[in-house]
Amino acid sequence: MNKANLSVFASGLGSNLLAIHNASMDKCFPGKLQLVICNKICPAFELAKSLNYETKLISNLNIEKFEIVVHQELIKKKIDLICLAGFMRILSPKFVSKWKNKILNIHPSILPLFPGLNTHKKILFNGIKIHGSTVHIVNEKLDSGKILGQFAIPVKHDDIVFLRDNIKKYENMFYPEVIRKYIWTFIFKKDNFTSNKLRNNKEIIFSY
Repeated sequence: MNKANLSVFASGLGSNLLAIHNASMDKCFPGKLQLVICNKICPAFELAKSLNYETKLISNLNIEKFEIVVHQELIKKKIDLICLAGFMRILSPKFVSKWKNKILNIHPSILPLFPGLNTHKKILFNGIKIHGSTVHIVNEKLDSGKILGQFAIPVKHDDIVFLRDNIKKYENMFYPEVIRKYIWTFIFKKDNFTSNKLRNNKEIIFSY
């Protein structure tokens, strides 16, 4: 089957990178990970190298030069879709415009609540009893693009590490499935999405 060429941008631990890698091992997954871009040395960078992906460390550049180099690498690998996975650098409107509707991000809150940083801390500080993550298309404004999917789980503990790790566990299942549907629906123009594993989990709320 034809597969979309994917690039993952990462700056952190790499759990969503690993989740996308694992999903791509399924012969029915419509994407193939071709390039990983990191803006600093991090566990995700080391993970990508250990998985034998072409991995680019692009750091110590201002945003304009960074995006020029990144754009060239993406064109070289004929990338169809960029998946941000804990990428801690804001992309400029100019870059986003060049890759319009071709950049996805997973954000750890139920948007439009709590865009930006420190979402787990904000949830606990405000006493909110439901938390989750959102996958959205990246546009020129921070965490404000079209929402593709969301999940929500109850907040059962006031421990920020437990909350973060619990959210991450669901993200690792959820993000690849939204990527799968996005490729089928918006790149290949077919709706061939099935996810009984997630749909049967009552803690997850989908919004497509």
